Amino acid sequence: MVGYTTDGKTVRRPLSPHLQIYTPQMTSILSIMNRVTGIAVSVGTLLLVWWLVAAASGPSAFNTVQGFVGSPIGLFVLFGWTVSLFFHFFNGIRHLGWDAGFGFDLPQTYATGWAVLIATAVSSVLVWAVGLWLLGH
Repeated sequence: MVGYTTDGKTVRRPLSPHLQIYTPQMTSILSIMNRVTGIAVSVGTLLLVWWLVAAASGPSAFNTVQGFVGSPIGLFVLFGWTVSLFFHFFNGIRHLGWDAGFGFDLPQTYATGWAVLIATAVSSVLVWAVGLWLLGH
């Protein structure tokens, strides 16, 4: 972008400071991931609606959905939905703390960010381990 100095000379200026200026930080990454997981949760909920409608529609429709959900791609989508759901949930609790005025100091922000990531990983793995274990029994 071309700009002008106070004395009228043209200069080239960047449109905005972007990735070439700022390095990713936990706060920015978690903020972006909160938006991404919000979209993923919404899209995953459409899969849940498809499954429920198919269950109400009859065995043929239900078997079609079950075939997709049980495929490797379907299981990958379900796992991604699970991770997104837990991340969005735990990060939402973190934001509720912020709304109440807690956790704005930088060390607390990083501590709660790591807590969100750890809780997401542990919850997702635990839910899938229990689910797969129950399927085996």
